[in-house]
Amino acid sequence: MSESQLLTSPMTRRRALQIFGIGAASMTLAACAPTGTASTPGAAAAGGSFTPTDFAFSSWSLTEEAAAPNIQALLEKYSGAKDVAIEEVSFPYNEYFNQLTLQVRGGQFAGAAHVDVAWLGALAALGKLQDVSALTEGRGYTESALTAAQFDGVQYGFPWTIGAIGLVTNSEILQKAGIDEFPTTIDDFESALKDLKGLGGGLIPYAASTKAAQLKDILIWMQTFGSPLVDDGTVTIGDDASVEAVTWYKSLYDQGLIAPDVDRFDARSLFAQGRAAIYDDAPVGRGAVTGESPDPDLGSKLDPKSRPVLKSGDTPRALVWGGAIVVVDGEGAQTAADFGQWVTSDLETVLEDYERRGLPPAITEALESDEVTSDEFGALFSERITATATTNPFWAYPQYAQIETEIAERVQAVLVGQQSPADAMAAAGEAAQKLID
Repeated sequence: MSESQLLTSPMTRRRALQIFGIGAASMTLAACAPTGTASTPGAAAAGGSFTPTDFAFSSWSLTEEAAAPNIQALLEKYSGAKDVAIEEVSFPYNEYFNQLTLQVRGGQFAGAAHVDVAWLGALAALGKLQDVSALTEGRGYTESALTAAQFDGVQYGFPWTIGAIGLVTNSEILQKAGIDEFPTTIDDFESALKDLKGLGGGLIPYAASTKAAQLKDILIWMQTFGSPLVDDGTVTIGDDASVEAVTWYKSLYDQGLIAPDVDRFDARSLFAQGRAAIYDDAPVGRGAVTGESPDPDLGSKLDPKSRPVLKSGDTPRALVWGGAIVVVDGEGAQTAADFGQWVTSDLETVLEDYERRGLPPAITEALESDEVTSDEFGALFSERITATATTNPFWAYPQYAQIETEIAERVQAVLVGQQSPADAMAAAGEAAQKLID
C-alpha cells in the first residue's frame, strides 16, 4: 500500500494499531533515520548463562508522581526474580538529557538508561553505548520500533514505547463552548480557541508550551505552516513559513489563548484540573492527567485530535515520540542488557506495563493483543495522530539538543516581545546551521 493510500484508507481499531506498529511510522523513521559516526564499546551477547549482578537504572519517570510507582513495580519484579539490587537514578525530564550525558561522559553511570529516542545520536557519540542487536533479534519488535532505536545503523537501544505527540482535548469543555466538530484548519482552530476563552473562569483554551525548555513544540507548527525545517542539510528556519508560524503563535500568546510559562508538565496539571481545554502530549499523558484530576470521569472525556492544517487537503502533522532503553558499558552492563530485553519484549510484562501506563508497546504480539486493540483512547490516538507522524529532522544530528535550544530561546524572545519573528527566526536558522556544519 502506498503512503497516500495508507493515510486516506478507512481505519479500524486493528488497522490503526497495525499502522501504529509497522505502517506510517516505519516509513517516516526509515526515511529520516539518523546518520553519523559513532563508536561502540562492544555488542551485548545473546543467550548463554550468566550470573546476574546488581546494576543501575536511570529514568526521568522516577521523578514523576504518576509514573514512578509503575516503573518501580517493573524494577521490583525483575530484581525479585533475579535476586539483584537495582540502583535508581533519576532527574526531571527537562534536565535529564544533560545530566545523563555528563554522567556517562564522566564515567559516573553504567547500566540501563531510559532515553528519548531523539537522544540516541548524541549519546552514541560518547562511545559508551552497547550494541544490543543480538538481544533484539527474534524478540518480536516491529521494524519501525527497531529503527527508532538505532543510530547510524547500529541497534543502540531496546525500543520500549513508540508513538507520537499530538493534541489531546477535554470533550466536555469543548461541548460547553459549542464546538461540536473539532476544527481542521488553523483559522478555524483559532476561532475555536476564542470560543473557549469566552467560557471565562480563567480557562486556558490551549495549554501550549511557552517555556523555553519545551518550546521545541513550535517545530511541529512550523511544519504545519509549510517549513521543512531542514532541506538536504540546509536549515530552512527563517523562511516565510517558519516566520508565519511564530507570528501566529505570538498572536495566540497576546490574545491569551495560550499562557506564559507552560511546559508539558504544567500543561498536564492545568488540563487535569479542568483549567485547560487542549494540550499537546504523548499517550503517556493519559495516566498523568487522570491520576491528578479531581474529576473521576476525566478519562472518558479525553479525546485525541488531529492537528489542524494550514489549508484543507494538507496532511495533519504530528511528531514521532518514543522511549528506549540503552545499555551503558561498565559495571552491571550484562544484567542491565538482560533487563532491557525483558522489560521491552516479555509479553506478560509488556502488557502489565500497558495496563498501568497506557503506552504503546514495541512488540507486534502486544500491539495485536485484545488488551491493546480494545483500548478506545489508544486506537483513536493511533488513527488520528500516530498514523501521520514523522520524525524531527534535527534528530539526525548529534548536536540536535543545542539546535533546539537555540530555536526555543529565539521563540521565547518573540513571545516576550524582545525580538520580531523575522529577526528571531533568521538568527535561529543561522545558529542551527552553524551547529550542523
